[in-house]
Amino acid sequence: MQFFYTVRPGDTLYQIAERWQLPVESLIAANNLKKPYTIYDGQQLSIPPGVDRIRIKKGDTVYAISQFYGVPQSAIIKANRLSPPYMLQAGQLLNVPRGLSYYVVQPGDTLFQIGKRFNVTTNGRSNPEWIRQINGLLSYALFPGMKLLIPYVPPGGQGFIAYTSNAGGTDDIWLYNPATGLNKQITDGLGAAFSVPFWSPDSRNIAFVGKNNILYVIQLTRGTIVRIDQFSEEAGHYISWSPDSRKFAYAKQNEIILYDLLSQRLQKITQHGVTDVQWFASGTELLFQAPDPAGISQLYRMRTDGTRKQQITKNTGGLLNHVRLSPDNLFVLYTTPGVSISLIYTVEIATGNVFEVKGGPLGKNYFPVWSPNSSTIAYSATAFEEADYFSLIRTAGKRGEKDQTKALSSCFASPVTWSPDNRKLAFLSGCYNQGAASEIWLFDVLHPVPIRLVKGAAIRSLQWSPAPVFPMKKTYTSPDYQVQFQFPGNWERVTEERFEGPDGFFQVSALFSEKDIHGVCHDEAFHQLLPYGSAPRITQTQIQHQEACFIFPSEDQPPEMKNQAALIVRYPKPIQLNNSTYNYFVLWADQHHLRELSSTLVFLK
Repeated sequence: MQFFYTVRPGDTLYQIAERWQLPVESLIAANNLKKPYTIYDGQQLSIPPGVDRIRIKKGDTVYAISQFYGVPQSAIIKANRLSPPYMLQAGQLLNVPRGLSYYVVQPGDTLFQIGKRFNVTTNGRSNPEWIRQINGLLSYALFPGMKLLIPYVPPGGQGFIAYTSNAGGTDDIWLYNPATGLNKQITDGLGAAFSVPFWSPDSRNIAFVGKNNILYVIQLTRGTIVRIDQFSEEAGHYISWSPDSRKFAYAKQNEIILYDLLSQRLQKITQHGVTDVQWFASGTELLFQAPDPAGISQLYRMRTDGTRKQQITKNTGGLLNHVRLSPDNLFVLYTTPGVSISLIYTVEIATGNVFEVKGGPLGKNYFPVWSPNSSTIAYSATAFEEADYFSLIRTAGKRGEKDQTKALSSCFASPVTWSPDNRKLAFLSGCYNQGAASEIWLFDVLHPVPIRLVKGAAIRSLQWSPAPVFPMKKTYTSPDYQVQFQFPGNWERVTEERFEGPDGFFQVSALFSEKDIHGVCHDEAFHQLLPYGSAPRITQTQIQHQEACFIFPSEDQPPEMKNQAALIVRYPKPIQLNNSTYNYFVLWADQHHLRELSSTLVFLK
């Protein structure tokens, strides 16, 4: 839920932002303020996440702190579970909430206006229904003085975010859908705390190193998981997919491994000290880090057959870590020299020119990642206040220009990931007492208001899918109806015969008729209740060499039918179900998915 601060006399946006050390641009975006950004006494402002912990100094009191921050004493007492007489100790860490956890309705307010003002929007459109539901309102009617909780809602957009979490009891790979807000666990006991998901360019596969250091590939379109290899050590493995999504490369024990997922063939290239192997867009060259003859870390390029090795850098310092090639293959970034100090540099491959990214105040800059269009780098920069460590989510140009803070995370360091359209960044937060992250947040670089996507168990890593569509499929198998077919992986079971999702549904059944396929299809299409409208369209076809037909609705189909269409297929051999005989299989589904579902239909006997 969002927090709201009530503006006091003399307040300015910059003063309010400074109290919680958050970017003023984020404060402006959180409230959709227009130039010249004027605020007035009594105005309620949504305050994005910032630095909300302070270390108590001698003489501090709850009253004095509440006066400085403009937050009610009761909110501070509740946030810290303080007991009377609310005494504070020097050196104590105190949470200072960003205000109250509710908005007080003003005269003239509507749910639509509130949703638009405080970014309760999906795909750029106000989503007031979420506000109504979260507050248990029976209607959209409001009256002044009402206290409303203002939620974060799914932002919409393309692609899926894969992340590692123990929300299911063990560390596993999960998927988050920004369009619907749904989360789905896609492995069961195979992950590890160090697992990082690596998407193939077509978003059909995810590679990760999991339990017992085993390298797995999740084949989303097939709903299968394949075991590929095993490592002797745990963390630090980078998996790079070839441009055609058929192969992937990784380093193992002084070797470059190239694995072909289709042919299951493995190629090895000996290379001492190699790390961070990745593909050039040509699919015929590799980039990697390895020591030169003097033992100094350098970047190299080489053909996939192990020939034409060329040195790219002229490094004289420490190890080059976290090497990442830009999608346009014109630049490469790395961090150096290590953990206590981690600086980000980029190299222009054609010229060898090196550029430094300014970075955060402590020289601890981690997890740099290129935007899909290669124009911008996002990364996490550790910062320190007397309160605690936290991190700045920053962006910079490919030559280090325009380096600026966009949001804050409560973690020491946070992985970041770009959306396929280059517009949004997701990152981890919710680290309490420097434990694991427990939240995923997102913001739009052009409208940087942080939105919380996921909250709950420990979350270790995340990566947005490169492709804008979601290809994952599940397999529906029914021994009763003796059929099997694939359907979208984000649909959930309603009954044994029916599955539904935010974008469609299917339901299976069977019938007996002495009529031929034409008669059966006509009777279904023109049922007296007109479930397909007054003028349905019947198309004859064959499924698995069996007579079949599609029934598609006309424009006047009743809305409650949810675009229902039908497939009727004659069974190869009549089935017995509950002591009755059936010779036709029926698949009902929304018309947008029916042909896709039917293309995978097979009879079990």
